[in-house]
Amino acid sequence: MRWKGRRGSSNIEDRRGAGVKAAAGGGGLILIGFAVVVGFLGGDPTPLLQEGLKRTINEHILSANPDEALPPEQQEELAQFTSVVLADTETTWNEHFKRKGSIYPEPNLVMFSGGVTSACGYARSAVGPFYCPGDRNVYIDLNFFQELKEIHNAPGDFAQAYVIAHEVGHHLQNIFGVLEKSDELKRGLNNVDANKISVKTELMADCYAGIWAADMHRKGLLHEGDIEEALNAATQIGDDTLQKKGRGYVVPDSFTHGSSEQRYQWFQRGFKTSDMDACDTFKSNL
Repeated sequence: MRWKGRRGSSNIEDRRGAGVKAAAGGGGLILIGFAVVVGFLGGDPTPLLQEGLKRTINEHILSANPDEALPPEQQEELAQFTSVVLADTETTWNEHFKRKGSIYPEPNLVMFSGGVTSACGYARSAVGPFYCPGDRNVYIDLNFFQELKEIHNAPGDFAQAYVIAHEVGHHLQNIFGVLEKSDELKRGLNNVDANKISVKTELMADCYAGIWAADMHRKGLLHEGDIEEALNAATQIGDDTLQKKGRGYVVPDSFTHGSSEQRYQWFQRGFKTSDMDACDTFKSNL
C-alpha cells in the first residue's frame, strides 16, 4: 500500500504508556488508536464485553506478552501508517456520504497499550482491535499487528489496513442504526441464534471494508498483491480457522464473526460492487 508521505488523520488519540497525546494531521502524526473485532452492538455494550469479547479471548486470541512488544521505532511507523489508513477511510466515506447528500461523522481512533477504558468498559489488549458505539471510538494496540503476522499468518500492510477498515465499518453500522438493531434482535435469543446475528453484523463490516479497498484500488494506492493480503487476513481470522488452530475442532454454532469462506466472500462482495446496499447481510440467507 502506498502510504508513506501521505496525509494522516487528525482524529487520533494516543493513550500508550503514561499521558495522552493528541495527534496532528498530515505526515507529522504523533500517535494513534486501537480497533475491535467483536464490540459493535448498539445500546448497552456490557453484554458484548461480557460474552462476545470473553469468548474471543478464551478461544481465539493469545494474551499480549509485554516482552514481545514492538520496538519504539516500529511502533511509531505503525502509528503513522494507522493514521494514514484512517484518513483514507475518512476520504472514502466522506465521498460516499456527500454523493447521498449527507455528512459523514468521522470516528476517532485511540491507540493504547496493555489496556484501555472506553464507554464500553475496560478492555485489555488481548481482546484485539474493537469499536465502541458508546463513544464512537476505534481502539487498537499496535502490537496486534505483530500478532496478525506471526500468530494468525496474515502478513502485509494491507492486511493491517483491512483490520482498521473493518472496525470503521462498525462505526458506519452505528451511524445507520444497525448496531442498535442487532442488539434488539439478540435480546431473548439463545446463544446459537444470537451468534447468528453477530455473524451478520461482522460480515457487513467486512463488506464495507471491501468497498474502501476498491476505492484505494481505483485511486492507484495499492501495490500488486495488496488485495490478496486483505483476503488472506479475512480468511485467517475466520471463526472456523481460529477454532481449528486453537482447539483442534470447529463448532459452527459458536461462530460470532463468520467462517473464513464467508469473510472472504463478503469482503469480495464489497470490493466488486462498491455498493453499500449490497452489504446488507440481514437481507441475505447466510
